[in-house]
Amino acid sequence: MHFKEIFVSIALGASALALTSTGASAETFDAPTPTRQANERGLQTAIFAGGCFWGVEAVFSHTRGVTSAVSGYHGDTADNASYDRVSGGYTRHAEAVRVVYDPSVVRYDQLLEILFSVVADPTLRNRQGPDRGAHYRAALIPVTAEQRAVAQSYIRQMGRSGVWDDPIVVRVEDHRRFYEAEEYHQDFAQRNPNHGYIRRWDAPKIRALRANFPQLYRARFRTG
Repeated sequence: MHFKEIFVSIALGASALALTSTGASAETFDAPTPTRQANERGLQTAIFAGGCFWGVEAVFSHTRGVTSAVSGYHGDTADNASYDRVSGGYTRHAEAVRVVYDPSVVRYDQLLEILFSVVADPTLRNRQGPDRGAHYRAALIPVTAEQRAVAQSYIRQMGRSGVWDDPIVVRVEDHRRFYEAEEYHQDFAQRNPNHGYIRRWDAPKIRALRANFPQLYRARFRTG
C-alpha cells in the first residue's frame, strides 16, 4: 500500500495525527527567478505533474491569477484514467493538475518558479515526498509553443543555478489528453484540512507559498 493510501485508510485516526505532530515540514528550495518570461495574452491553460496531485492543486488554488486547478491524469489512455489503475502503477499516467490562469496576474514562468520552490523537487525521479512510482513523477506538460520554450529554458536554468546538488531530472512531456480525476480528489485539501496527509505534506507547501511569494499568495482557496 502506498504511503498516501495508508493515510487515506486511517483518515483522522490517532496514528495519522501522531505523525503530523512529529514530522518535519516539506522541503522548499530557492528556485531561481526565470530569465525567460512567458509572453501570453488572455486566459491560458497549463498542466503540471509534481507528485501527489492534492498538494499541487492546493498550492495553485492559493495562487493569485489562477482561475481553476483540477486534479487528474495525464500520459495514457482513457481506459487507464482511474485512481485504482494509476495508483497501482499499471499505467503511463502521472497524477497531474490542469491549471487555468490569467497571465496579466501570474505568468507561466512564475508558475514554474512556484512549482519548483514549494511543491516539487526537480532532482527526484519517479517520486516526491513520501510517494514512490512513475505516476508521482515531476513533469511539465506545456500546451502551447510558448510554454514549451519557457519550460525548456527554465529546466536549463535550474541545471546551471547551483540551487540543487543533484542533477535536474524533470522533463517536458508532450501534451496528450488530460483526464479529470474522481470527484472526491477535487479540492481535496480544502475539503479535508485535518487529513493526516494534508497536514503533514501539503499544508507546509501552502505556508511556504505565503512566505516566499507573498505577492502571488491568495488566502482564499479557489475551488474548481
